[in-house]
Amino acid sequence: MVNNIVEVSNVVKTFGDVRAVDGLSFVVKPGEIFGLLGPNGAGKTTTVKLILGLLELDAGDITVFDLLPSTDEMAIKQRIGYVSEEPLIYKSMTPKELFDFTSSIRRLNPEDTTAKLQRYLESLEAEQYYDKLIATLSRGNKQKMQVIAALLHEPKLLIMDEPLTGLDAKSAKVVKEILELHAENGGSVIFSTHILEVAEDVCDRICIINEGKAVATGTMDELSKLADKAGADLEEIFLKLTQQDESVNRIISNLRKLTNNGGNR
Repeated sequence: MVNNIVEVSNVVKTFGDVRAVDGLSFVVKPGEIFGLLGPNGAGKTTTVKLILGLLELDAGDITVFDLLPSTDEMAIKQRIGYVSEEPLIYKSMTPKELFDFTSSIRRLNPEDTTAKLQRYLESLEAEQYYDKLIATLSRGNKQKMQVIAALLHEPKLLIMDEPLTGLDAKSAKVVKEILELHAENGGSVIFSTHILEVAEDVCDRICIINEGKAVATGTMDELSKLADKAGADLEEIFLKLTQQDESVNRIISNLRKLTNNGGNR
């Protein structure tokens, strides 16, 4: 029996002189939405690619379903749905062709797949784009198609790297609901984002990453205790744990002084 869906232990990844991931450790449990939260360049996307086996580790260990990405890449991918920040889909295809191709390589039941497609297309108001070239779609509609393609085989693990990019508020809400239902049905989600409000709204536990390191990991209550910020929102907790709160306060104070001085002229 798999206790943890993903285990990341003391992982290091460098690119030249840049240490993109620096001794990172966390676990993802069955049935949870686990957030990787950090600013752009914090190492989130690199971590996701290491889990997927798209990059090789410099040090440390990663297991997914007790398998190694370095040697069991295909077995892991069969059980994962992946949504990238930049839509990695075949732009020369229509969504219909993309979904047919996805169903074929994953050997899905055609009738079941048709029913799922209908439900997801309706939910995301994307039916009218079904036979249009993906290349002609907006960023948000491309993202919708990528989300649907990732869900078709009902993966045990969804890995989503900024999946709400380009989506309008209604579609973003629907995707969040899809993720919650996925977790309620026993699936797990890794949700990588730099948007604090999204992480606070969606995730059961959050790993705050800064400069490739895990600053803190836990539920909102656990993070607030670590930051000594009882009742605070994630923005305050994040700034405190990443030691940026005093810097932000100084900047705000200087801006107020500048504004006040300007108003007194």
